[in-house]
Amino acid sequence: MAEITTKKMTFKVFRFNSETDYLPTYKTYELEVKPGEVILDILNRIKWEHDGSFSYRRSCRHGICGSCAVKVNGKATLACKDRVSDLVEIFGNELTIEPQDSKRAIKDMVIDKKNFWQNYNSVQPYLVATIDESPQKENLVPPKVAEKIDDADYCIQCGNCYYSCPVVEANPDYLGPAALALTYRFNADVRDEAKRDRLERVNEIGSGIWDCVKCFECAQACPKELDPIGKITKLHQQTFQENMAQDNVAVRHAVGFKPSIQKHGLLDEGELVKYSEGIPGVLKHVPVAIKMFKKGKIVMPWNMPKSKNLDEIQKLVDIASTAKFKGIK
Repeated sequence: MAEITTKKMTFKVFRFNSETDYLPTYKTYELEVKPGEVILDILNRIKWEHDGSFSYRRSCRHGICGSCAVKVNGKATLACKDRVSDLVEIFGNELTIEPQDSKRAIKDMVIDKKNFWQNYNSVQPYLVATIDESPQKENLVPPKVAEKIDDADYCIQCGNCYYSCPVVEANPDYLGPAALALTYRFNADVRDEAKRDRLERVNEIGSGIWDCVKCFECAQACPKELDPIGKITKLHQQTFQENMAQDNVAVRHAVGFKPSIQKHGLLDEGELVKYSEGIPGVLKHVPVAIKMFKKGKIVMPWNMPKSKNLDEIQKLVDIASTAKFKGIK
């Protein structure tokens, strides 16, 4: 019988008790790790073999409940999903295990997720529909129509995308990727009747879809690979389709790509700023523009090149342009 080999590893683990501690500490544990062990096995062994007061959330151990979400060396993960050996290949033999948001820690890996659930519940996370209380047949949805939901219904509410989002970190009013992806899930459901109500909620500057900075952190953090940022982009499209897009800087920035691409086949950064923010905005960005020009990142307006395939690009833009917005033909 083949002998099971182990590897000695060091784990730096976040420890904090909000009832007794003023600041968190990091305690080091050295463990012999077996092949195939996941981070949840390490958390269990720390509690069972070293310190019974160590606290964390867990439940299904099958990547379904989302309870055991933590961060390893800053990477959001489900503790029951990522193998230690795979993380070693990325980070080396010393792993740091922390809660999803250390500022919200209650005890060790357990955090207060009140903000996450408040935002999640604020977008009407349920089907709103007029139904026949005594139906004679099923309300069947054709597969092609159901596909428009784009797997958004597979979200397990783990919060990894939310606590990895830099906008959530900077803006406490931002709804976050999970709530926005959930908004899309029900707005894309052909049976739902609350589409415009939800769009009004997420269309607000300061808290909704226009505050996403397109950093893709949520997509990388999602253990189910649901691409929350893709759902946010589709909500942008829904606001145009429903004629709900407002005339503000964020919306103008989104639609300002079209005239630039139509004119040059390439993105004219200066023209985009001018369209989005007006002349005052251009003047405000002059210092940055000078630095970019010196680095060869932008060119002067009169030297703006045109794509060799401009005719084809213009045809594609015309074909793809289905939504209308003030100022864009």
